[in-house]
Amino acid sequence: MEIISIENGIAEIIAEDLIITNVEDGTDLLGNIYYQGFSKAILYEKNIAPQFFDLSTKIAGEILQKFSNYRVSLAIVGNFENYQSKSIKDFIFESNKLGKINFLNSKENAIKALSK
Repeated sequence: MEIISIENGIAEIIAEDLIITNVEDGTDLLGNIYYQGFSKAILYEKNIAPQFFDLSTKIAGEILQKFSNYRVSLAIVGNFENYQSKSIKDFIFESNKLGKINFLNSKENAIKALSK
């Protein structure tokens, strides 16, 4: 995993493999981002285990709450059309509406959202 700084002080997390498979992974990532002085980050769906998107596991809720507590804005970039449950669709909609956690389809859209 590599954390690089892109425009407007946004951290982009680059990895080939999964980096979030459980709450501890998310907490470690947050700590790493926060320690490096970033308050905004882009993470890719392909680096997050599918169970994150199953809200019954509570992984997403716990991790994203920690990001909110530390005031680190997050954009998750991917194709979220594959997730069919009403609960995840509602979760994504509400998150995007509030703007601290965003689920977007491109890095460019993520940069725009985090630059506001």
